[in-house]
Amino acid sequence: METWLVTGGAGFIGSNFIRHILAQNMVKIVNLDKLTYAGNLLSLSDITHNPDYTFVRGAIEDLPLVQDLLCRCRPATIVNFAAESHVDRSIDGPGQFIQTNIVGTFQLLEAARAYWLQAPPGTKAAFRFIHISTDEVYGSLGSSGRFSERSAYAPNSPYSASKAAADHLVRAYHHTYGLPVLTTNCSNNYGPFQFPEKLIPLMTLSAVAGKELPVYGDGGNARDWLYVLDHCRAIQAVLVKGTPGQVYNIGGGNEKTNLEIVHAVCDLLDRLQPRKDGHSYRRQITFVQDRPGHDRRYAVDAGKIRRELGWNPKETFDLGLRKTVEWYLGNPNWCRETLRGSYYGERLGLGTTA
Repeated sequence: METWLVTGGAGFIGSNFIRHILAQNMVKIVNLDKLTYAGNLLSLSDITHNPDYTFVRGAIEDLPLVQDLLCRCRPATIVNFAAESHVDRSIDGPGQFIQTNIVGTFQLLEAARAYWLQAPPGTKAAFRFIHISTDEVYGSLGSSGRFSERSAYAPNSPYSASKAAADHLVRAYHHTYGLPVLTTNCSNNYGPFQFPEKLIPLMTLSAVAGKELPVYGDGGNARDWLYVLDHCRAIQAVLVKGTPGQVYNIGGGNEKTNLEIVHAVCDLLDRLQPRKDGHSYRRQITFVQDRPGHDRRYAVDAGKIRRELGWNPKETFDLGLRKTVEWYLGNPNWCRETLRGSYYGERLGLGTTA
C-alpha cells in the first residue's frame, strides 16, 4: 500500500479524515501534528494500534523534520490540514497564525518540492499535495450570491488573511515549479471531535452545564454548514479525480444564521436532555458584543466539484446536527480531557489582548 502524509491529523477535520481513509484499508497514514490545544490524540484513540497508522509529533514549519519524514516514509500524497483555525484567537493573537499558516505552509511546500523533484518518474507523476483551506478567504458576501472558485480574495481577519496567503503560496508553487497541488476551500464544518470553542459544541456543552449561550451581535451572521464526513469524502474525491493546479469549493448547501443554529441546538437538547425545570434551553441565550470585523455572510457554490468530480453531500443538516449533539452528550470524558487546562468556555476575540 502507498503512504499518505497527513499534517494536522489530530485536529477536528484531520482526525475524521484519517479515520475515514483507514476504514477503507487502501493506504497507510503518517500523521504529523504538533498537538496544540486543538490537536488531541484522544480523537484517534480507537486507531492507535492500527498497523497502517503512525503518529509523529512535530510542526510543519520544522523543515529538517519534514524533510527527514518524507525521506523515510516516501509518501505518494501530502494532505495539509495543519493550521491555526479559530478566528477569535487570531484576533487576540495573530502571531501564531502567521507562523503556522504562512511560514509552516511555505516550509512544507519547500520540503514537498525537493522530495517531488528527486522522485522516480512513476512516483513523481502520481504525487499530489492537497491544501485544505476555507471559504473565509473570500471575505463577506452581501444578501445574495455565493462564493465560486473565481471569487476575488478579500480576507477580513488575521486568520483568513493567513489562510489566503497560504493559498497563494500553494498556487504559486504549481505555476512556478510545476508541483502538482490541489486546493479546497470549504464552508463551516460540524460533527464529532470538534474543539469545544466552536459554535455547535460550545452551545451544546454550555447549555447542559446551565451556562449562558452567548450569541454575537444580533445573531444574523450566516454561514454554510458542512458535515465533516461529507467534507472528508470531498477531499478524497479531489485527491483521486481532481486536476492538479485546480481549486475546488466544498459546501453543504445549508445556509443558516448563528441564531438559527443556536435555536436548533436548544430545540434538540429540549428533546434529548430536557432541563429539570421544564423550560427550553432557549432561555439561556444572551446577546453579546459582536466580534470585531465579523463577516456577515458566507455561502459556497459547490457546483464545480459536483459537476467535475461527482461529489454531493450525503448528510442532511437536521440529521447531521442530531448526530453531532448526541456525540457530545455521549462523550463527556473526551470533552473534559480535551478542555483540561486549555479552554474554559471564556469569551475570545475582543482584540483586547496583545
